[in-house]
Amino acid sequence: MYKALLRPIFFTFDPEKIHHFTFSLIKFTSKIPGFPALFRSLYLIEDKHLEREVFGLKFKNPVGLAAGFDKNALLYNQLANFGFGFIEIGTVTPKGQPGNPKKRLFRLKDDKGIINRMGFNNEGLEAAIAQLKKNKCRLIIGGNIGKNTATQPEDYTSDYLECFNALHPYVDYFVLNVSCPNVGSHAKLNDKDYLEELIGAVQKANKTFEIQKPILLKIAPDLNNDQLDEIVELVKDTNLDGVIASNTSTDRTGLKASEAQLEAIGNGGLSGQPIKVKSTRVIQYLSEKSKKAFPIIGVGGIHSAEDALEKIDAGADLVQIYTGFIYEGPSLIKRINKALLERKK
Repeated sequence: MYKALLRPIFFTFDPEKIHHFTFSLIKFTSKIPGFPALFRSLYLIEDKHLEREVFGLKFKNPVGLAAGFDKNALLYNQLANFGFGFIEIGTVTPKGQPGNPKKRLFRLKDDKGIINRMGFNNEGLEAAIAQLKKNKCRLIIGGNIGKNTATQPEDYTSDYLECFNALHPYVDYFVLNVSCPNVGSHAKLNDKDYLEELIGAVQKANKTFEIQKPILLKIAPDLNNDQLDEIVELVKDTNLDGVIASNTSTDRTGLKASEAQLEAIGNGGLSGQPIKVKSTRVIQYLSEKSKKAFPIIGVGGIHSAEDALEKIDAGADLVQIYTGFIYEGPSLIKRINKALLERKK
């Protein structure tokens, strides 16, 4: 129904406007008696064979929603009805910010991709916490955190710590987003020495809480092998809990979209099918190089059950979808979980 009826209509409108409309539609229909149960009956699969224990957390199934979709934690209770095993909110910054100027979200229909340069638009820390206090579903929630655009380099760590300390009681794991290509001073966030400093500071803060939360690092798909070797070394040296591979890409190689179309769109992070091979390569390299020393959440170009299985075979312990969710609809989650159960037979 989604691909045949809804998607063709949705795709005639501006991507960012239809995103907000879809949010309103899901929220509205979820308030109609019987609809949440209907969504669960259509999409949710509950089976012991789908459960995964990763970085000390028990996931009902390994299919999650990547950060960027529910930035402000407005819809995770309703989205849980579509069968997700976990949902990652954010990226959350200490203060609310509008992000980059519009237009900043673009579909590449022929490539089944999206280019965005949102720029960490979100309502800020306090708004996210107010929503997280309404957690009814007790689904595993990840908190993806970042810095404000206006923050000076010497204060980057303070921004991450502010988010970490305030969100700690309300999320189950944290993701340090240092690889988004749409924020300023990107270079420092990828400097190994700075990453060691940042991770150390967040881990120190983590130890002040009675219950410590897993901390993950989200990395780019464009890293070469030497850079990936540094990531493996970094995770080992800092005892980081895991890695999310990967964020969006700045590479435009091999796209079906014309040069004129890409030039009109401009800069931004590419997601969806065009980065599938890249992200899988990163997962496989990290898994093999580290000898499975740490958990990996695989994300990037998952538009089918086969795509998800490919990520898992490459070494991912869990997977996340975002662009695939937009192109394929909620049935994608069920298809992935069914394929995983088929493997158990």
